[in-house]
Amino acid sequence: MNWKDFDKGVFLVNVVGVIYDPEKEKILIGKREGDEFLPDLSWSFPGGRPTYKHSLSTCLRMEVKKKTNLDINVIDCFFTRALPERPEFLMVYYFCEVIEESDKPKAGEKFKEIKWVKPTEVVKYFTTSVDPVVMSFLEALESGDI
Repeated sequence: MNWKDFDKGVFLVNVVGVIYDPEKEKILIGKREGDEFLPDLSWSFPGGRPTYKHSLSTCLRMEVKKKTNLDINVIDCFFTRALPERPEFLMVYYFCEVIEESDKPKAGEKFKEIKWVKPTEVVKYFTTSVDPVVMSFLEALESGDI
């Protein structure tokens, strides 16, 4: 499919989780390398492209499990946006919490490394844009307002 054939209305949907561990008061991010669609991407929130067979939140749980070995509760969708770097990519952001860590988190599919960081520290790691709405959410999370 050539994206340039469409002038509007066609997006590649990605679901991502801001995964919070209330005990650690940190969120989980993953390091990627060699992304064919976003070459400048280094660290990101866990997630992926949903299938047509399941709801977006179910797909997010499955993608997070594959990439981090963690089970999560998907709490709420808090933001959507088209990526400035790739306007055909529609990102759907969910707030999630870790279900008691019965399994150790470990880097899986497409992640070389995963790391727990304070919510506002993502700007130190991410090499692609972080939307101001997402940053406001992370600031509120870090300050305990969420």
